[in-house]
Amino acid sequence: MTNESIQIDWKKLHGNRFGGAKALVTGGAGFIGSHLSEALVRLGCQVVVLDDLSGGSKQNLASFGPVEFVEGSILDRDLLARCVKGSRFVFHQAALGSVPRSVEQPRLYNDVNTTGTLNVLEAAREARVHRVMFAASSSAYGENAVPWIENLPPLPRSPYAATKLAGEGLLRAYAASYGSNGGIDTASLRYFNIFGPRQNANSAYAAVIAAFAKALLAGKRSVIYGDGEQSRDFTFVANAVHANLLAAGREKRIDGEVINVGCGARISVNQLAQKMATALGRPDLAAIHEAERAGDIKHSFADMKRATEMLGYKPIVGLETGLEQTMAWYRDVLT
Repeated sequence: MTNESIQIDWKKLHGNRFGGAKALVTGGAGFIGSHLSEALVRLGCQVVVLDDLSGGSKQNLASFGPVEFVEGSILDRDLLARCVKGSRFVFHQAALGSVPRSVEQPRLYNDVNTTGTLNVLEAAREARVHRVMFAASSSAYGENAVPWIENLPPLPRSPYAATKLAGEGLLRAYAASYGSNGGIDTASLRYFNIFGPRQNANSAYAAVIAAFAKALLAGKRSVIYGDGEQSRDFTFVANAVHANLLAAGREKRIDGEVINVGCGARISVNQLAQKMATALGRPDLAAIHEAERAGDIKHSFADMKRATEMLGYKPIVGLETGLEQTMAWYRDVLT
């Protein structure tokens, strides 16, 4: 099974709203960014991808086209200004991910994720971009009781979460300070454990589904940090793309609001490991447990009311279907 099996009929969902428009996707050669770029291309949008390839790959853009690919960093303000020129939308996906790595390298995370977001917003404001969509993170909720509603106080437990929260503050400030008379509008989409094809399994900081897939396909046992009873609202990547497109296409202003992007369901990491081992034909490979990692949270679960009311969002791919397609992709590329 190849990437072709995961195609969504984006035209049916979003019509001609993006036809002829220009969009900049920062981090567009990465996991989520490449899926977003692909959907925009299929909707007739002129897409510029800016990516430094620290976490992405040009191969992620190879199965569709055309896009204008620019290799570079969101820390390069002159390059950003050139890339964003003439754009109606900016989808800001570029960031350093991984909670554990942020604990090890907090200054680097602040430079890229916080200052980088400020750079993107300044470039967008000067280019008179209509709306900026920001890849925010559910990690901002920390140890709040679930389900997580957007008006809960943020309780970041890692430098990564803190930088994403800072980004949200910048987006809200820019909409308030520069949004009058048709000025810039912004939206912060808090992603909940996005997974799917093209998610890198070869990093030491790989996300849990990618890491489990790599281990199981190599005939090894998955590693769970902690007791495995922590739960997550795992969200297939097409749902994140759909939410971005709904936010971009909304007629009313969003004014920097924070909006959850999840499925409104959750399973434990232990259950996930068992489900994946069975799906890959290795139920004999029981997971092993290691010590909890600094900055990790116990439970994650999205309340979807605001996303439904503001964007008309509801998940278009459920966990079971998403896992099936993702496992098929990893089987294709890792074996």
